[in-house]
Amino acid sequence: MAGKIILLILELLFMLKGVSSLCRDESRGDGHSDGPGTEDECEQNVGICGNHSMCINTLGSFCCKCMPGYKELTNRPEFTYDGQCLDINECLEMGNICGPNADCSNSIGKYTCTCLSGYAKQDATSDSCVDIDECEDGAKPNEGVCGINGTCTNSNGSFWCECPTGFTNYGNERTPCSVTEEDECEQNVNICGNHAMCINTPGSFCCKCMPGYKELKNRPEFTYDGQCLDINECLEIGNICGPNADCSNSIGKYTCTCLSGYTKQDATSHTCIDIDECVDGAKPNEGVCGINGTCINSIGGFWCECPTGFTNYGNERTPCSELKCDQFEDPVAASSQPYGGLAEILSQMKRSCLALARPDQYGNKTTGPTVLLNSLFDLTADVLSSNHTGDSVVAVSSLLSTVEDSIKLIGPQLTENQTSKNTSQTETTITVWKKTTPPSGPVRLTNTNASLEADWSTAIGSGTYPGFALAALVSYKNLETMLNQSFEQITLPEQNDRKPSYQLFSKVVSALVSNPDTQHLDKPVILTLRHLKELKESAEVSYTCAYWKAVGGGLQGKEEEGGAWSTRGCTQVSSNASHTVCSCTHLSSFAVLMALYPVNHTFGLMLLTKLCLVVSLLCLVLCILTFMFCRSIKGTRNTINLHLCICLFLADLVFLAGISETQPQVGCRLVAGLLHLFFLGAFSWMLLEGVHLYRMLVLVFNTTIRPRYLYTVGYGTPLVIVIISVICRPTGYGTDQYCWLTTEQGLIWSFFGPVCVVIGLNVVFFSITMWKLAQKFSSLKVDLTHLHKIRAFTVGAIAQLCVLGLMWLSGVFLFKEGDLVAAYIFTILNGLQGALIFLLNCLLSKQVREEYAKLFSCVRQQTSKVRYSRPQASRSGPHTNESNI
Repeated sequence: MAGKIILLILELLFMLKGVSSLCRDESRGDGHSDGPGTEDECEQNVGICGNHSMCINTLGSFCCKCMPGYKELTNRPEFTYDGQCLDINECLEMGNICGPNADCSNSIGKYTCTCLSGYAKQDATSDSCVDIDECEDGAKPNEGVCGINGTCTNSNGSFWCECPTGFTNYGNERTPCSVTEEDECEQNVNICGNHAMCINTPGSFCCKCMPGYKELKNRPEFTYDGQCLDINECLEIGNICGPNADCSNSIGKYTCTCLSGYTKQDATSHTCIDIDECVDGAKPNEGVCGINGTCINSIGGFWCECPTGFTNYGNERTPCSELKCDQFEDPVAASSQPYGGLAEILSQMKRSCLALARPDQYGNKTTGPTVLLNSLFDLTADVLSSNHTGDSVVAVSSLLSTVEDSIKLIGPQLTENQTSKNTSQTETTITVWKKTTPPSGPVRLTNTNASLEADWSTAIGSGTYPGFALAALVSYKNLETMLNQSFEQITLPEQNDRKPSYQLFSKVVSALVSNPDTQHLDKPVILTLRHLKELKESAEVSYTCAYWKAVGGGLQGKEEEGGAWSTRGCTQVSSNASHTVCSCTHLSSFAVLMALYPVNHTFGLMLLTKLCLVVSLLCLVLCILTFMFCRSIKGTRNTINLHLCICLFLADLVFLAGISETQPQVGCRLVAGLLHLFFLGAFSWMLLEGVHLYRMLVLVFNTTIRPRYLYTVGYGTPLVIVIISVICRPTGYGTDQYCWLTTEQGLIWSFFGPVCVVIGLNVVFFSITMWKLAQKFSSLKVDLTHLHKIRAFTVGAIAQLCVLGLMWLSGVFLFKEGDLVAAYIFTILNGLQGALIFLLNCLLSKQVREEYAKLFSCVRQQTSKVRYSRPQASRSGPHTNESNI
């Protein structure tokens, strides 16, 4: 400001000097005008000099000068009328007029100096700007320009604030420092890493490991470079749970589990103290050892003492249960069949039972449960495989009951939760629960032929929980053949007046649980039984679920029925070709019964059967008479054909009279036995015919077979087979539908086995015979008549074999499945065999035809004689009074 004033003063002096010089040229030396030219033009004409100029009066004239801040257009210092004053831009024309620390701002006729930020005027009149020390001049009391926590640093024309950690001026260095509002713990949840907690601090944060963890370098706090690791309290903190608990470490924590017989002192404590089970674990009016047991407490445990007649099956910490051994009493007929095979099983089980129930009397040395279980099923397999039970239903029923009672005795003693045993006769699965708390939920047992689905509540029952529960499934591999009877209590409805017959179609399976009362279960059990073979239900076949209902005292001899199959309480849930699912409200031994509904043969089939059999019988009678009385064909072959026809005649006659007469049972069995004998006899004589044809061609001479050899093979062999079959399977003769051999138990092979052997041998003999015939016919020197005869015999024998073989091939399906087509084929072939034998051996034989011709000739002669003699007798009678008879 002072510089500006000085500049204005210098300009005024300069102007005055010019004026004075101008005025000296036009005025007097003393400054006064002389004479008449002394007017003051400046007063007379105020605007004579123009804008931004001032008028100076002179002697006789005037002069003009530009005002400060302006200059004449042509840079003249003075002018009169022709001048023009313009503004001077001091900021440009008077370089750095304001100094380095100020900004120059020009205006009309003047300029202004404005100090830069951080600078101030040196004084009120000066244009010079000097630095401001903001750190001192701008500070607030007790705070400072940068705030309480900031550090102020002055600089030339400015300053800046330095903020400590946790404070910020948000990037503006000239503002005070304030506490940061950011929470690092919220902005970055995982800022501290796993298993650590973040603690926010003013302007920062810190990390601490969570309980159960420690920092890798054992630092109590860290920020970014820490890592928390699990502390294994069970190892690093010795005996943290105390002596009566097990310590188990887990990530970030540990758990103390009290040993059996101990409990936590309180909810928050890790200390375990002894439980007095005899007091704390006792049930009202019962006690922890049951009503009859005595509880004795010990440190960390207890045990139960059972009185005589009670047991806890070797587990001293389970209640005492009453144990009766009466079911293992020795049978009355233990030394004789069919009960002898069961005596050893009963004896072993009784010894073991008494050792548990009365250890003071019989000693406490019981056989191990696994050894006892193995012995049970090994002996059972021996009984069934050696057929000690025979066909006695009583013996089989007693065996089933004994096995079930034995498993109930052995099961609670087993140490394994699941036990399986597989022998040649049985397959067993046993599951046992042995804990202080009763089990709940489903239980499922499975073996090859069956599966059992039940609930543990079924195994426990409604009584007191004895400290254990068991369920078992026993599958008998061959028992279905022994129990394929006793269907009297099965009453399925008839279909179209067809009464079904029954047979077992699955393995016999026993299902049992530890519950003593299983006759009326609250929840039914589900049994899935596998069929003996795959066969779908149809109009002729249906499946039903049945159980073995034991009857009477069995081995004690009170009743002899033993048992029977029944469907009470069992229903079929579903069935397919391979399995049947059953639902039963009681437990026993179960099986699937197949109900077979016979095919009602039509009237046409019955009429055809009778007509064909009558035709066959007539033809066979003619053959028998021919072979007996025709002398020209006497010989070994004639004898064979004669007895073949006799066997077929008797078989057809019995077949026609009694094949469907199933009642009475004894008569039906007799019919079946005779059919067995006569049809086997027919095949035996066919075998002899094949042997004879072979001998005729190969031996040529001495081909005759002695009759006693023929009768021995033709009748003796079938008789021996039938006698053996009757002894082995007497009940196999006669079924509910036909008086024939049953297809069960393999008895049918006592017929089809020899038939297959005969057919096979005859095929060999006939093949060799035809081969030899072909060789003979190719030879030049041969008796063609003899060969033609053998060929005719062979062709006839082959035809007979084919008819009889095909007939019984269809007979397989007829008697087994009731196929209507097979019935028609069997009937037609059965009628053809008599006609075929008569055709081949009689009508096509030249010798027989000649004999028939002779017979017919004799008959005609006798007829003509009778006709001739009757008129003669009528004429001669009155004269002689004699009778011509």
